[in-house]
Amino acid sequence: MKHSKGLILGAGMTGLSAGWVSGLPVYESQSIPGGICSSYYLFPGQSRRIYSSPDDKEAYRFEIGGGHWIFGGDPTVLHFIRSLAPVKSYKRRSAVFFSKQDLYVPYPIQNHLGYLDKEIAKKALDEIMVAPKGNPKTMSDWLEQSFGQTLTQLFFAPFHEKYTAGLWTRIAPQDAYKSPVNQSIVIQGAFNKTPPAVGYNVIYIYPKEGLNTLAGRMAERCNVNYEKKVARINLTQKEISFQNGSCAKYDNLISTLPLNRIMEIAALEIDCEPDCCTSVLVLNIGAKRGSKCPGEHWLYIPDSNSGFHRVGFYSNVDVSFLPESSQKENDRVSIYAERAYRGGEKPSDEEIALYSKTVVKELQSWKFIEEAETVDPTWIDVAYTWSWPNSNWRERTLKLLEEQSIFQVGRYGRWIFQGIAESIKDGFFVGAAIGKI
Repeated sequence: MKHSKGLILGAGMTGLSAGWVSGLPVYESQSIPGGICSSYYLFPGQSRRIYSSPDDKEAYRFEIGGGHWIFGGDPTVLHFIRSLAPVKSYKRRSAVFFSKQDLYVPYPIQNHLGYLDKEIAKKALDEIMVAPKGNPKTMSDWLEQSFGQTLTQLFFAPFHEKYTAGLWTRIAPQDAYKSPVNQSIVIQGAFNKTPPAVGYNVIYIYPKEGLNTLAGRMAERCNVNYEKKVARINLTQKEISFQNGSCAKYDNLISTLPLNRIMEIAALEIDCEPDCCTSVLVLNIGAKRGSKCPGEHWLYIPDSNSGFHRVGFYSNVDVSFLPESSQKENDRVSIYAERAYRGGEKPSDEEIALYSKTVVKELQSWKFIEEAETVDPTWIDVAYTWSWPNSNWRERTLKLLEEQSIFQVGRYGRWIFQGIAESIKDGFFVGAAIGKI
């Protein structure tokens, strides 16, 4: 049995960066690094995933967890990323798509009211200008307080019903930075003036050769033990048991596993209701490009019949996501569609197969795609993390784990939203600190 002064659970971006600076062994449940932030390839008409670019370049490239673009971040972290994998920079192109009206409104919708019916735009503008002040208890309260009844009923309510799998009326407010409210910019957009782009991902970068390249080059400098899925943690013995029957002892443990999962594995409980999460079914589709396929990088969809809340177009970001023979003509499209479920409520294989067919048909009815050449689903068990109003579950749980020498880090480990760059920074910090103990 191996014994280490420190171990790292998870070879996603956070775990890899912690392993990079600390030299501590990393244990990963899958056979590849990167977690959900990693690319793979599928040939048209085939279903076998390939985790490196094929020699003939005639495959679609997808992301395991849907579109994961690198935004924000400390300049030193971005320099580190660029030193490992050359990147390209992109200006965000996104919109709200009302499919029943065939209407596109640039994101964020509150800054582009001039695209809406004049009466609706006037009502929305009036409500935003006189938005009440206060401390909203739930996300639904916050949305209506921030954007008014008109925009909430038109977009925010139906979209968040899908995006949060129905939790939006119960969970605490979140995501204000994603859709900021600035009254002067709202006025500009209402009168058809071009407002400035706002939000956390106006500019983002992406590795030219895919996220798998970045993850792979980080993993080369780490001691990663693959196919080591944790079965249980014995806190008394400070021993991890893996599903393949092997074990490892530790003094300190850096964990990037979701906060709710590590509590289960360690058989720990606290006397309050755990905060909730949503799972996401990511459906990657490679298809012939339809006659009305939009040019946006992604769309927010409040009214899909299939239940997805977002559709992204990898190949609108960069044609390198397409088979090489289609890159010049751009006659194909690489797409992902995201549908949320309440945490862990995974549909059956039969339900996923039926859902996949309905998504393809709906995208075809919008003329986004013609023939689908490959359709590939991925289940992300913990995709978005939420909190109940006035909950202290997260803080108490993190404290309890620290008392057991388990240090949670990363987006899911600490139950917060952050991007790839911030996750790498977290890994560097915690890895350096624990690696010195």
